[in-house]
This record gives sequence, C-alpha cells and structure tokens, in this order.
Amino acid sequence: MNRLIYKVSIAVFLTTLIFGCCNKQSEQPSSLVQYVDPYIGTDYHGHVFLGAHVPFGMVQTGPTNYTWGWDWCSGYHYSDSILTGFSQTHLSGTGIGDLGDILITPFTGEVKSTPGSQKNPLGGYASLYKHDKEKAEAGYYSVELLRYNILAELTATERTAFHKYTFPENEQSHIAINLARGIGWDRPGQSSITVVNDTTIIGYRKSNGWAKDQILFFAVQSSKPFSQTQLFDGKRTVEGTSAIKDSITAVLTFQTKANEEVLLKVGVSPVSTENALNNIEKENEGWNFNNVVAQAKDKWNKELSKIVVESADEAQLRTFYTAVYHAYTAPVLFNDANGDYRGTDKEVYKNAEFNNYTVFSLWDTYRAAQPLYTLSQPERVSDMINSMLAIYQQQGKLPIWPLHGNETDCMVGFPAIPVVADAIFKGFPGIDKSLALEAMQASSMRDDYGVKHLKEKGFIPAELEKESVSKALEYAIADWCTAQLATSLNESEVADYYNTRAQAYQKYFDKEKQFMRAIMEDGNFRTPFNPFESTHEWGDYTEGNAWQYTWLVPHDVKGLINLFGSDEAFTAKLDSLFIVEGDMGHMASPDISGLIGMYAQGNEPGHHIPYLYSYAGQQWKTAKLVRRIMDEMFTDQPDGICGNEDCGQMSAWYILSSMGLYQVNPANGVFVFGSPLFDKATITLPDNKSFTIKAVNQSKENVYIQKATLNRIELNETFITYKEIMNGGELIFEMGNTPNMEYGKNTEDRPYSQLIR
Repeated sequence: MNRLIYKVSIAVFLTTLIFGCCNKQSEQPSSLVQYVDPYIGTDYHGHVFLGAHVPFGMVQTGPTNYTWGWDWCSGYHYSDSILTGFSQTHLSGTGIGDLGDILITPFTGEVKSTPGSQKNPLGGYASLYKHDKEKAEAGYYSVELLRYNILAELTATERTAFHKYTFPENEQSHIAINLARGIGWDRPGQSSITVVNDTTIIGYRKSNGWAKDQILFFAVQSSKPFSQTQLFDGKRTVEGTSAIKDSITAVLTFQTKANEEVLLKVGVSPVSTENALNNIEKENEGWNFNNVVAQAKDKWNKELSKIVVESADEAQLRTFYTAVYHAYTAPVLFNDANGDYRGTDKEVYKNAEFNNYTVFSLWDTYRAAQPLYTLSQPERVSDMINSMLAIYQQQGKLPIWPLHGNETDCMVGFPAIPVVADAIFKGFPGIDKSLALEAMQASSMRDDYGVKHLKEKGFIPAELEKESVSKALEYAIADWCTAQLATSLNESEVADYYNTRAQAYQKYFDKEKQFMRAIMEDGNFRTPFNPFESTHEWGDYTEGNAWQYTWLVPHDVKGLINLFGSDEAFTAKLDSLFIVEGDMGHMASPDISGLIGMYAQGNEPGHHIPYLYSYAGQQWKTAKLVRRIMDEMFTDQPDGICGNEDCGQMSAWYILSSMGLYQVNPANGVFVFGSPLFDKATITLPDNKSFTIKAVNQSKENVYIQKATLNRIELNETFITYKEIMNGGELIFEMGNTPNMEYGKNTEDRPYSQLIR
C-alpha cells in the first residue's frame, strides 16, 4: 500500500500542475436529450416507466394500460395497445406494481365513469393507440387516442404534471379524474374529490397495496371552465360537488371547437391539498405548455451532461444516455415545494432542512446506483442519506424498501447500511455519523427475518427461516460496513462484534462441493442439495440458486478466495459459472434472466461477479465478460434491458461498466477496472473539476486493457479509488485485441476489500 499512497500523492500534485488549466467545466452539450429513447426497456422484462418527468421528480405522468401480468408492473408494456388513461405516479423497473395514482383520461361522447374492465377493455372510456401515433422524449410524451381523435400531450415539473388535450369539435368532450384505478397490487381506499369551482378540483387518494397505507393529495386546475361536473362511485351517480368513496371518479364536461386545446395542471403532495395547490403556484404558474416542456428538457440535459461520452456509434450513445435517464428516475422527491413531507410514522414534518426522498429500491441500488450518485449526483447524496436516517427515527430501523411514506420490507438484508456507510466514508457533509451508527445497530439487532438466530447461533437455521443463505450473506455485507464505521468512531467493542458477524458467510461455504449452502439447526448442510434449483420466495436463496449466491461476498473477496483454497480453484469455479447450464425448476423466479451459463445479469445479486476475476489476478477475463454483457444484453431497442430495471440499478451497472469502472465492495470506494466502451468519458465534478477516461484503440475487438496511466503516471493496479477520481485528472487505457495476462497479475496490483482511512 505504501507504493499506492506514493503514487496517489504524486498524482495529486501532477493533476494540479498538468490539468489545472483544464479544470473549468466544459461547455454543456445542448442536445444530449436527443439520445434518450424512453422506449428502451418497455418491452420484455424491463418494466421501465414511460411518460414525462424530470430528474428525481415525484410526478411521473404517463400512459397506463390494464395490468395483464408481471410485465405491466410500471403500468405500461410495449406489447399493449389499449390505454385506460394517464396516471400521475409510477414505479420504474420494479417487480411489483403499485402507484398509478390519479388516472386522468380525455374522451368524447356518452358520459362514462370507468375505463372498462379486463373482460371488456373498451367497455368504458379506454382507447386504442398505436406506437406510430405515439412519441416519447425526455420530459415529454404524446399519443393520439384513436377512439376519440384526441391528441394527448404530457410534461412535468418535480411536483406537477401538465396535460394538454387537443379535442375535436364536440359538445360532449370530457375529462375523467379517476381515483379508483391504480397499478397491479394497488387497491383504492376511502378517497375524496371536491369541486371547488368550474376550473379547480381537489382531493386525495388513499390506497392499500405494496404501500399498505398510502395517501396522496392532489389539485387539478383547468385552462377552460367545465360546463358540468358529475361524480360517480363506480358506475353509480353521486349527488353534490364533494364525495368520499372507495371508487370515486369525477367527469368534467366541455364544449370544444375543432382542434381546441384544454390544459390541466395537476399538483400532488404527500401532505395536503393546500400544498398541492402551492406546488402548482411555485413550479407551474402559467399556461405555457411548450415552455414547461423546454424547462423539463433543460433539466434533463443538465443532468445527462454530468457524464459526457464520445462514440461514433449512435446506438451506443442512445443506450448510454437512456441508461442515465433511467438511473435518474428514482429515488424521487417526497416533499413539497415548502419542504413539508409525511414520514413513515404518518406524521407531517414541516419545512424540513433537507429534500426528502422515497422509492429507494435498496436491495438493488446499493450495488451500483448509489455509488454512481456519489460520482454524478454529489449534491443529492446527503439529502438521500438524511432521508434514510429520518426514516430510522420514525420507524426504529433504516429503510428496506420505502415507498411513499410506507416501509414495504421488500427483499432481504440491511441494504441501507452500505449506502449510508459509503456516503460517510466518501466524506459527504451534513450526515450525523453517531446517529448513523446508532441506526445501523438498531436495524441489525432486531429479532425479525432470522437475525435472532444469527445473534444466538452465529448462523440462520434453514428450517427456521426461509431464504436463509441469502439473508445471512446480505447481513454479513452490512455488518462489515457497520464495523468499519464503528472503527472510525473509536467504538472498538462494537467494531469487534460486527467484524465477527461479517465473517459469518464462511459457515455457509461447503469446501467439498464449493457452494454456499443452507445450514440446518444441527449445524449440518441441508440435504438433498441441488445447486441449480431455485424455489421462489420460500427456498434457501432469494431470486437465485447456489451457483449465483456463492459469490456474494463483495466485502471480503480475498477471504472468499481463501475458502476455495487458491486463486486457481477460485477462477476455475468462476469459469464454470459462465458455462454450466441446468434446470432451475418450475418455481424459479422470473427475475433470473439475462443468463450466461448460470450467471444472471438480469438480477442484481450477481452484478459484481464478472469483476471478481481481477481479485485473483485475471483482469483480462473481467474485461472479456463485461464487454460481452454490455454488447449482448444492453441495446437501444424496446427489449434492450435483459431484466427488471429496478429503479436505476440495471442501468447504473451499464453506466459504470461502460466507463470501465465498477465498485465491487459497496462501501470501500474502490472502483475495479473492466473494459471501457467509449473512446472518451468525462465526469463533471464539484469545485470546477472533471475526471476524464480515455480508451485508446478500443473497438469491438480491442476489449482488453494493455496498460493504464493516471495523470501520465503508469498505473499497474487494476482499480482506482473514489478519492483519486474526485481529485480530477485523466485516466488513459490502452486497449488491444489480445489479453495482457500480466496486467494486474501481481498480488499488490489487485483490488482489495479493506477501507483506506
């Protein structure tokens, strides 16, 4: 390590000397939004949101189909042709359907109170549509509703949606505001609509689904007064101008001329209708639709421009910038323009000192999306962490999968712990370290989800807890992070305890069969054993099997190699992972997709695996595999994502990997080299700095790193640290078509799992 520290010191000096004149931020590109194709990932199992939104915005307004199955989790699938309307909130890339709040649909003719049903899809006001009459761009969406000859256009601010409907000439033009419909698992509860006047509707929607006790307040303002308003409870008429019902819908009626535009502004709030109206006033005061579209595109261009890549291949540019677009779709703001938000304890917190965020798919995103944000969204990181710490104070544990003021407890482990630790170790300001350690301890010392057994026995008996192997391995990762934070705060007893727990993964390793296996209460491995079998939701592994989970030790890869006995044994088994094929069984999760042998790129627990070769001195194998995955499993087509997007993680893997980097250990700030895909990538950094990565002679054939230099100093290591990146400068890879098997072979040049203090 002394040699590395010496190199870093020299590199910092030379960065200032050589690159100081280049530290000014380059002129922001004006048209990176042209490379965003929101259709990517709307087919196959991508489950991405399609519609209009701004980066990390609470409002994600877009088309909603009926839910025909798992692939409609976001509310829309490319294979469909019927729209029920336009919802104001969606999830992007998850495996569970929820939200779809406040379904708004324009139509003409006879008044109808529902879109129809799955048995009779066009029995209400739903409409057919075609992709050639549909347009999706960053910050903008439009579609022609073929049944009514209505052009619908959408854009958004952070907390408001803006709809523009161009109607035909008709005395019976309508807009339905439906609180009864959601997406997938969502079920409506006692919701409210009040007609304030002939241009304003307010209310709230309650629902019970994945988010078990959700409430969202809203306000709708119309540019054209409506001549009539009718309220319905399902198909039954409700008298008056206000109602609270489970299936409440308001239908607004207008007389329209040919090509007359009716605009709606929709504000949402987790707190109140007053705040929803205030959000409209603060973010979307006028009625200039095109201006709001332009502002949304400017916001997207600003965020896209934080990483500028160069390539002659426009398909690669579309794939990359759409990945960035997807990665910045979540998490989302969950406070109002005045700072108010609703906590997981259902209390309202007024004028918070930080921007509150929700929709953290942490089991997925702690692996790559959150590390990506520390590079490209540093101004948001502290707010994200403080959102998690606030959730701890409200519910007594750090979030697992928080959704609109609800804890879903979805997936396994303590996935917020690596995220909080990583931000602290990287030096982000405004985070209470003592509170963070308290939160980590409280979260990891509960008695649920097998932790009681872990505390008492040092392992989780398989007959007493489902998914015991996955849970234990995930707990070990988080426990390592807790130990590191405790050490940094001079809490030696706490550090010792968690360091011991972080090594619990070793008990699950069967040295004879070379797999991580379930342990029974008597201390023996469960038999019979089939490393291919995957039993979704009640087996020993979460969305996976023994082949896939044997490698989940990113916090101690050297320790895992030692369990195999040698580098050679480790890499031989790793080679087999990408070759072997077998029947995972009829109960296997559909999330296990994007297969190369038994490696599953389409699911997150394995995302670090291709980079493990570098820890055993075979960086060239990492390069070969990473480039193959990028070329084969990420494209610019609607089916161009090989598995659930999962709120940015799948795309974040691609973004980092395409720049030649990946943070294997989620909290030690070490980025392992892979195979850079672009000739040049420049990351804009704080303090008027930038970090540039060049790949000389890279091509489809030249996937192997021959040598590397950091700020003109040869870099023998096959990794770079977060601190080195944030210092700014230039990393140059020289690429070739044959492996340089000596690159990174020496032990001192390999990535490590320790934390540099």
